[in-house]
Amino acid sequence: MAAPFVDTAKITVKAGNGGNGCVSFHREKYVAAGGPDGGDGGNGGNIILQVDDNLSTLMDFRYKRKYVAENGVDGMGQRKSGKDGKSLTIRVPRGTLVRDAETGEIIKDMSDSEPYILCRGGKGGWGNTHFATPTRQAPRFAKSGLPGESLDVVLELKLLADVGLIGFPNVGKSTLLSVVSRAQPKIANYHFTTLFPNLGVVYVENGVSFVMADIPGIIEGASEGAGLGHDFLRHIDRCRLLVHVVDVSGSEGRDPVADFDAINAELKQYSPELAQRPQIVAANKVDIMTDNSFLEALRSHVEALGYPLLTISAAAHQGTRELVFAIANRLRELPPVAVYQPEYVKRPPKVDMTQPLDITVEDGVYLVEGPWLQRLIANTNFGDYESRLWFDRMLRESGLFDRLEAMGIRDGDLVSMYNLEFEYQR
Repeated sequence: MAAPFVDTAKITVKAGNGGNGCVSFHREKYVAAGGPDGGDGGNGGNIILQVDDNLSTLMDFRYKRKYVAENGVDGMGQRKSGKDGKSLTIRVPRGTLVRDAETGEIIKDMSDSEPYILCRGGKGGWGNTHFATPTRQAPRFAKSGLPGESLDVVLELKLLADVGLIGFPNVGKSTLLSVVSRAQPKIANYHFTTLFPNLGVVYVENGVSFVMADIPGIIEGASEGAGLGHDFLRHIDRCRLLVHVVDVSGSEGRDPVADFDAINAELKQYSPELAQRPQIVAANKVDIMTDNSFLEALRSHVEALGYPLLTISAAAHQGTRELVFAIANRLRELPPVAVYQPEYVKRPPKVDMTQPLDITVEDGVYLVEGPWLQRLIANTNFGDYESRLWFDRMLRESGLFDRLEAMGIRDGDLVSMYNLEFEYQR
């Protein structure tokens, strides 16, 4: 039994935490007061997305929903830094959209071959070597590593195809794809033979080719969830050109004009922009056509709307080559396959400041630590002025500065928060 086609998945990703810095002092025979030699913690591993052209569905994410990169290793004595955590690479099919699960905003369109860092690992904490000064020669403290970023994301596969075959079930879309490309979709004389999209590369001539997608049969009501079309309409979002396959043989007692209008109505309901996409109408099964009036009625109708019509018989290989050349000529005039631009803007974290911070004084340095402060620092861009103002405001609102002054801090005293150290100023 064939594996089901999966084109959406929700997963949780978390980068590795940074390792903790080490408190250590150099100990060696005949070397007095060797000084601090605690190494830094290693950085946490990143979560990286990478396109894999050997994948065609999101099936791998059906059962595994959580992906966590390695944490950095803690620092050691003798100035030995901890090993960085190993990054975790998640492979996805080309054309996968990555959305923020909470807002639905696009984070990244995985249409190119460049790896993308989805979550960055936390920075490793400093060892006590960093805190040595001429007046503080034996610092007995180090800093914890920062947490890695985490996200809930939705993966949504939108096929990267130049041409999308649309039409009612059993009109010959799969047969046409098998004839003009090397794709081997399931073909049978009953409705809904195709249960998932198929891709095929169509070679026109030397140096000229395009990708064609066979989209499972759309029926009336597809945009509202009827049939299979609701699940797969998203896969023609990127197609530059639509080939609308219509059965004009009359073998099933259907009206080609009514079928053509019904499919276009579903496209418009799903996306008005998609309904304006260029179309070529392929009147199929002309080899078994008994009444020419069906074909002529369809021709008059579609040409009045500005669409070209070509007659073919996919099963008999009749007119298919002419259709391929017409498609190739039309594609030359159209812009490339759409790539979605990121919409996601990283938001400041929601900080619960109800839990008090731990403040200790070591060698005249005020050490401030706490889970929410750790998260706050990890999500602040200290190279940006607005971010620094926001960070300062959050500290003031928490009452930290009032506590420090109550403990006797004076202007010029050092305050150390994880990988951040500054002189206190009122």
